[in-house]
Amino acid sequence: MRPILVTGASGFVGWHVARELLAAGRKVRALIRSTSKLRDLEAETAIGDLRDPQSLAQAVAGCEAVYHVAADYRLWAKDPSELFASNVEGTRNLLEAARWAGVDRVVYTSTVGCIGVPEGGLGSEDLPVSLDRMVGAYKRSKFLAELAAIEYARLGFPVVIVNPTAPVGDHDVKPTPTGKIVLDFMNGRMPAFIDTGLNLVDVRDVAHGHLLACERGRPGERYILGAENLTLERILGRLAKIMAKPAPAIKLPWAVAWMAGVVTTAWAHVAGGEPRVPLDAVRMAKKKMFVSHEKARRELGFEPGPVDAALLRAVDWFRANGYS
Repeated sequence: MRPILVTGASGFVGWHVARELLAAGRKVRALIRSTSKLRDLEAETAIGDLRDPQSLAQAVAGCEAVYHVAADYRLWAKDPSELFASNVEGTRNLLEAARWAGVDRVVYTSTVGCIGVPEGGLGSEDLPVSLDRMVGAYKRSKFLAELAAIEYARLGFPVVIVNPTAPVGDHDVKPTPTGKIVLDFMNGRMPAFIDTGLNLVDVRDVAHGHLLACERGRPGERYILGAENLTLERILGRLAKIMAKPAPAIKLPWAVAWMAGVVTTAWAHVAGGEPRVPLDAVRMAKKKMFVSHEKARRELGFEPGPVDAALLRAVDWFRANGYS
């Protein structure tokens, strides 16, 4: 049995993809950086970096398939070029290495941020969207990386693209921006909320959706892996119910959140460290990212469950691992 390479297996979604593959009886090779650790996974490791083509050639050698989940996922970076180096050039490096290695299939993990969402409507894979609609360096870098994946598919290399929404659940080590919402609520650092909305999905469903995309997805096509469209107020309400504590009752005007983003982001450039409220995150939040996963349901058989169990697992995991 040839191994399957998973990039980003030390991160949130990548860890769950690797776990899902191992549960299915597949041999997993995890690409990790020398500074990263692979937790609770019985997988072969390959030390490498998306910016190092030689390490990628060694990592993909002999592999049957590649799940490219790794990304520099930051909504603020003092040097935005770092995001483009990892997310765009790194994706190209990996796709080229996989093509030369004769890999049968690549699943590229994009983001729902690259999906077009009409004002007041649901986003879908077929809605037109362009680079100038991408807010911030992270979204722009992922959009360009997605274009690279589509380009390889058009040249005949079997690349399938998945666009997860906002996954929640256990093993959110960093945590992700979505996990940070859960953690901030747990730690009493969310006294107010703004009028925004996300599509939440259980990270385990996202991982399973990756395997479905590899098995059934059409090369060059994008598939949204999402579940429930929820306002931030409703998300906090569900967390309040899980934790038996009151939800924030103050709705913060967007202009106030924007000013907080301006001030904390400007200070981060001066003092170093991440801003408490990244300005790009506030700009993204102005639009409710409500989408439909109908295409993934129809073509892949993707059937996500409710997110309440995933929210509970996130709370329990953060507590068990000393985050609160």
